Amino acid sequence: MPYLVRENLFIGNISDAAEILQNGSTDITHMLSVLSSASISFFSEWRSGLTIPAKEIKKVYGGGSDGSASEEDLGDGSKGCLSPDKLVYLLEYAGKDLKLVRMAVPIRDMESENLLDYLDVCIDFIDRGRKEGSVLVHCFAGVSRSAAIITAYLMRTEQLPVEDAIESLKQSCEFVCPNDGFLDQLKMFEEMSFKVDRRNLIYKRFHLKVLGDSYNRGEKIDSSKFGADPGVPSDVSCDVEASPNAGKKGIPAYRCKKCRRVVALQEHVVDHIAGEGETSFGWYKRTSGNPFKKSDDSECSSIFVEPLRWMTAVEEGAMEGKLSCAHCEARLGYFNWSGIQCSCGSWITPAFQLHKSRVDISYV
Repeated sequence: MPYLVRENLFIGNISDAAEILQNGSTDITHMLSVLSSASISFFSEWRSGLTIPAKEIKKVYGGGSDGSASEEDLGDGSKGCLSPDKLVYLLEYAGKDLKLVRMAVPIRDMESENLLDYLDVCIDFIDRGRKEGSVLVHCFAGVSRSAAIITAYLMRTEQLPVEDAIESLKQSCEFVCPNDGFLDQLKMFEEMSFKVDRRNLIYKRFHLKVLGDSYNRGEKIDSSKFGADPGVPSDVSCDVEASPNAGKKGIPAYRCKKCRRVVALQEHVVDHIAGEGETSFGWYKRTSGNPFKKSDDSECSSIFVEPLRWMTAVEEGAMEGKLSCAHCEARLGYFNWSGIQCSCGSWITPAFQLHKSRVDISYV
């Protein structure tokens, strides 16, 4: 049977969920199912054999890597928004003795799985469900995925560090144990002050790693997972308005030196720790005629950004290639999914590089 974590909040496994769907519950009004896509499909097919009528309120598709998405009706007049390339199913079961709202979120119990992008929508669902009734959060075994989601919920609502949130959860259900990959993402969640801040450097690096892992698995990376194109006003209007850099001077922007098209905003830049300059390379430049005198200059000659929607060469699926301006086709830089070594010596992976000599800085 499900374990009570907080008032109106339970954790359980797939058997607990099946029991509620089959026989109803006097306690549970909302169910958050955190399962693999295959298990969600099985549940949906199995559901059709029940005597309980069910209707699907919505399917929600996420938008771009800025977290934008078209707003969808959640069935109660509220609106929902999902992170990039994400899909959840919100279903309503309504019978003589049962009224249940269920959200199904496709996450596998794997360390490489992207949990972070689902946290906001799951936390919002739990919060809304507790206000309207009681919520069961379940995965297959009730150990890792559901525990990770509830841990994030406790972290935000009670302002708890990840270790304290897990210890508090174990007081209700002692065998919970999120996998190491989920724990790493929950630590990022804590470092971002219990919110998924897509402009935070922590999130940017995480997002690049997710894209790199997808590419290495042979998956096609489409532009829906890229950042908004700052050269298209409709793509960045919301970003510009909410940007923490917005002020009297405007937002720092990088323009193609040849045609002046905006190709990146400061918020798209992925900063890195400077390396040791020439000593990081296997060769050294000759300085003042002395081959043994090393230069102290480790200034970066390029900036590295997240992949953006104007980078058609990236979307086409190549491992590496040139980055050319979408307007005048001037060469701006280079990309490589395996990484590029900056002039300062740091290795950036994956890398989307704009040469400073090919762009100007202005404000928008």
